[in-house]
Amino acid sequence: MIEVSNLVKSYGKAEALKGISFSVKPGEILGFLGPNGAGKSTTIKILTGLLPPSSGQAMVCGYSISTEPMEVKKRFGYIPESGALFESLTAFEYLQLVSDLHHLPEDLFAKRLEEFLHLFGLDKQRHQRLSDFSKGMKQKVLIVASLLHDPDVLFFDEPLNGVDANTALVFKEILKKMSSQGKTIFFCSHILEVVEKLCTRIIIINDGEIVTEGTPRSIAEKTGFSSLELAFNSLTGGADAGEKAIEFLSAFRGEKK
Repeated sequence: MIEVSNLVKSYGKAEALKGISFSVKPGEILGFLGPNGAGKSTTIKILTGLLPPSSGQAMVCGYSISTEPMEVKKRFGYIPESGALFESLTAFEYLQLVSDLHHLPEDLFAKRLEEFLHLFGLDKQRHQRLSDFSKGMKQKVLIVASLLHDPDVLFFDEPLNGVDANTALVFKEILKKMSSQGKTIFFCSHILEVVEKLCTRIIIINDGEIVTEGTPRSIAEKTGFSSLELAFNSLTGGADAGEKAIEFLSAFRGEKK
């Protein structure tokens, strides 16, 4: 459902992506991980048509994002890292807009809207302006908007930002069900504990290059670490957390090494 071949993105002389290639099959929940600046958001922005690649090819559902962007956009749902909503609209008006853009029949929109608003506890806030919503409530609206048209592919960039534990649990169960129905899910998050439990396969990217891929267990095993968190730290050149904590506390207290 997602095919990426030799994808490059350059900003002047700086290369954010250095010819990465990977694929994601129907039914997979792919965890796409990396430290800040590794190329995660650049990749997802290219796959969703927000950025053009410098070279290489990206295909979603058999369509090229470069030459057939509208065909691709019909077939995916997307939660961006920093969700931009039309905050002068109510939750109902915003979701009606999303429905209209995807040409959903009115009766189908009404049915799905009721189900989702009830599921995420937004029934009573449907006619409230989004500008009055908390961060977590806005994120719920973005989740509903991404699922409303029942897309074949889902792109999630930090989808659990600001949501409460109960919503996070419901959302993760929805993803598992959708995966079992053959949906393709591309999941970016810094919460490695969630990725480790949820994702069926993981790709780790660092400095614009893929450094490893596999199941959470296989990545931990081949790096010789007991957890994905420690493997990730090693593969992306992270500093020893214990040493850094000691250095910080020493500097904070004015102690000499």
